[in-house]
Amino acid sequence: MADTDAVKEAKKFYEDVPMETPGFFLKGAGSLDWGMKNRLSRIFNPDTGRTVMLAIDHGYFQGPTTGLERIDLNIVPLMPYADAVMLTRGILRTTVPPWLTKPIVMRCSGGPSILKELSNEELAVDIEDAIRMNAAAVTLQVFIGGEFETRSVHNMTRLVDMGMRYGIPTMAVTAVGKDMVRDARYFRLACRICAELGAQFVKTYYIEEGFETVTASCPVPIVMAGGKKISELDALAMAYNAIQAGASGVDMGRNIFQSDAPKAMIQAVRKIVHENMKPVEAYELYETIKNEKKKN
Repeated sequence: MADTDAVKEAKKFYEDVPMETPGFFLKGAGSLDWGMKNRLSRIFNPDTGRTVMLAIDHGYFQGPTTGLERIDLNIVPLMPYADAVMLTRGILRTTVPPWLTKPIVMRCSGGPSILKELSNEELAVDIEDAIRMNAAAVTLQVFIGGEFETRSVHNMTRLVDMGMRYGIPTMAVTAVGKDMVRDARYFRLACRICAELGAQFVKTYYIEEGFETVTASCPVPIVMAGGKKISELDALAMAYNAIQAGASGVDMGRNIFQSDAPKAMIQAVRKIVHENMKPVEAYELYETIKNEKKKN
């Protein structure tokens, strides 16, 4: 019989006991091949074990999102400040200069637009094309609880299998539909399923209550999703809280490129992720860089 939270509420996550990974700095990656470890070491800073990813793949289902209307003008100048960039192959080939040496996390799922049922996705990029584009990792949505949950899980396992053949890690993105509750119980379920079925790291949303149980119960690194646009101070506080609760980095989009000063914002986020800077101090840094830009 399935063991559900409703059947047995008392669970031990040992949030204060870090998971050991002999032979490698990244959680759960000790037994991976050299090539996959090398790619993960490009995405995650080996000195901190963390990453600041810039997510700009929103257009794959919702078109020219605010802030992404002209990626060549608004986004390319931000890329040097990121540890990795999450995008689609169309934007990479048409807009990103080939001199950019930042690791690419390639969006490989797609299908429905915002006008349709989003969980009805398919794999949309062949692994050979990801290799051709020098992707450091591949990624897709997994809709746990969605109408097409099983399809999205199978999309992920197929992508994991293809990535394993060539040493390319897979990041699973836990998608939350309009009818899904955003709580620790749900995210523990979604993240654990993705890790159990082979994803090398998982992107998920931050929640104020119980996020440390989500990170503790997931045997691979969790990267916090930036989510909807909120105030700069709130976004910095969210990033700080996620890191302190066990996240291995952030993958922010709208809270960076829709900020009043995107370059200042991404630099402030970096201070939080890699140096544990407090939110108020990071916000002061954001304001300083923002005002310096206005003077120039």
